[in-house]
Amino acid sequence: MSGLKKSLGMFDIIALDFGAMVGWGWVVLAGDWIIAAGTWGSMLAFMIGGLAVIMIGVNYAELASSMPVTGGEHTYTYRALGVTVSFICSWSILFGYFSVVAFEAVALPTVVEYFIPNYNQDYLWTIAGWDVYATWVGVGMLGSVIVTWLNIRGMEVSAWFQKTAVLGILFVGTLLFIGAVLYNPATSTAVQAPAFIGGIGGMMTVIVMVPFMSVGFDVIPQAAEEIDLTRPNIGKFLIISIIIAVMWYVGVAWSVGRTLPLIEAQGSTLATADAMTNAWQGKWAGILLVIGGVLGILSSWNAFLIGGSRLLYAMSRAHMLPAFLGKLHPNIILQRMPFCLSVALRP
Repeated sequence: MSGLKKSLGMFDIIALDFGAMVGWGWVVLAGDWIIAAGTWGSMLAFMIGGLAVIMIGVNYAELASSMPVTGGEHTYTYRALGVTVSFICSWSILFGYFSVVAFEAVALPTVVEYFIPNYNQDYLWTIAGWDVYATWVGVGMLGSVIVTWLNIRGMEVSAWFQKTAVLGILFVGTLLFIGAVLYNPATSTAVQAPAFIGGIGGMMTVIVMVPFMSVGFDVIPQAAEEIDLTRPNIGKFLIISIIIAVMWYVGVAWSVGRTLPLIEAQGSTLATADAMTNAWQGKWAGILLVIGGVLGILSSWNAFLIGGSRLLYAMSRAHMLPAFLGKLHPNIILQRMPFCLSVALRP
């Protein structure tokens, strides 16, 4: 059995994992965190929830290091619990990946309106109370074509794009944090968000969001066979990527709570962008942050497409899906798979 080309290095897997976990939610939901729990309440909630996610990540790190083959949970459940449980688990995860990819295709067009007000033209239909326009659909389709094309080009191209997008996100996030440090709340007459709101109940409201905001770190186990690192390092950098994402959310919560007055947070649809505007006293800053959010959409989209395609491939190799879904292009085949890894996938 042929193995996949080992194309992913240390920075590749950190970018892949971080980009999967940091999508668009940090731009639109940060205001809700502050309203529910306050600035420090939100930060503490993400630290507590993040610790739980890290503990889950430790299990994934151990499994990915022990069985560095394509498929992630599909392979682990197959080996431990048999084909039936693996079949159910694999399809559940696959539908989850599909839903995220579909969500990103919908999220991207909604962002465009921030740059081009009233760009929605040519009404098509209404579904679930939402009016759908041709221009809106066109943007979503264009994004789908671009991200799919990146993946068709191969893992090297997808990984290069992922690193570029994540560097852009980190640059924008750094500007937000610096702006919050330099911001003087005394210049605003509006009431700033208190440290805590709602006590334990407020914090729990944010804690339950943490797993949703952190979903995506399992993309690394899906592509473990393509990682060019020692087995211990696969698990180590998976954990590091989760820690970076948790720190990111804590930093966003602090920055928004410091720079966005409570009354503005209550009426904001893009709280983090409004916070960036306040921090740097310019609309350009808000636009720059939304661009960072777009990069988050694309990086998450790219990561879940990578994970979903690898899961389809693994399911095909286990005879759970048609054989044509397990065929590889000659350019991405590296070598004969080691016997021990072949046994891990044997039906």
